[in-house]
Formats: sequence, structure tokens, C-alpha cells
Amino acid sequence: MPRTSPLRVRPALTGGAVGTALALLALLAPAGQAAPAATSLRFTKGTQAHSRLTVLKGQRTVAAFRAGSGFSDQECARGRGWLPDGTYTLGGHHTAYNGNLVKGYAIELGSKRCWDGTYRNELFIHSEMTRGGGRGVPEDQRWDGNADYHSHGCIKLRPEDIKSLFWILGREGWPTTLKVTHG
Repeated sequence: MPRTSPLRVRPALTGGAVGTALALLALLAPAGQAAPAATSLRFTKGTQAHSRLTVLKGQRTVAAFRAGSGFSDQECARGRGWLPDGTYTLGGHHTAYNGNLVKGYAIELGSKRCWDGTYRNELFIHSEMTRGGGRGVPEDQRWDGNADYHSHGCIKLRPEDIKSLFWILGREGWPTTLKVTHG
């Protein structure tokens, strides 16, 4: 009796049987990897010196830091109010930023028009440090304690926390957005 090669054996699938077989194969096949969850930041307002900046990977909290924003809870007060609620597009991130008020580790935030029309710009997530990330002599370049959480409208972290934030974002992926909400 002649032997039949396995390559020549073909099951007869017709009509709806072909669709059923393909559906069964799809169920039995290993699932493809899902796209990795995006990293994002959320700033939840409490008080100007005691709010929270959270790193999220999808819906999972990766890290949370105490943060501050503003000297006033008036979000439309330029240069002293905390950030207006809403979603911000994140710009560049720097470890040696050298601005007038912001130095060292800094993440640029997009500009925002407040509910009353006031345009808020020059916004960052930053700390008080020297351009090189160290402790300086001028008050605005050294962290002295709780009063330093206040800012001219940016989000401010302790120097150790912003360095940790940069490390975490380097590992988890840099976000493209920051959402600001009331607690």
C-alpha cells in the first residue's frame, strides 16, 4: 500500500466550516502582546504647599510626590497663582536648565489660558537648585523646607523628589501630558 505524504492530506472544509476553523485557530493561537500602557502625570491640588504629583502607567500608580504650586489659590493670578485645572502638553525635560527663576532639573509645561482669559505661560515642574542640580547660596537655589513648596505658579518638588521623578520617567517612559485637578 502506498504511503501518503502528510503534505498531500487536505481536510475538506467548505462553506461555514472554513470560518469556524479560522475562528477556532484564532482562539487557540497565542495572543499578541498588548501595546504598553502610556505614562502620564497627574497633579492633584490640596493646598499651595501640600498637593500631590502622581506618575501613572495606564491606570497604575507608579510613584507619588508631595508638591506645591503657587502662593495663592487664585489660578488666574499670573506669577503667583497655582496652575489652572486642565490638561497640559509636556515639553522638554532638562537636567541643567538655566532660566531666570528655574534652574537645574525642569520639565516644561505648555501654556494655558485661564477661565477668565489670563494667559499662563513659562510653566514648569521644577525644584530649588543650582543649574547643576546642587544646593546654592541664594535662597531660590537651595531647599530650606516647607515654605519652598510655594512657587510663582509652577509645580515644585523637593530636589531629591524631582531627581527621583526623572529617574522613574527615564525607566517608565516620558509622558506627553499632565492633568491638573482639585483633590
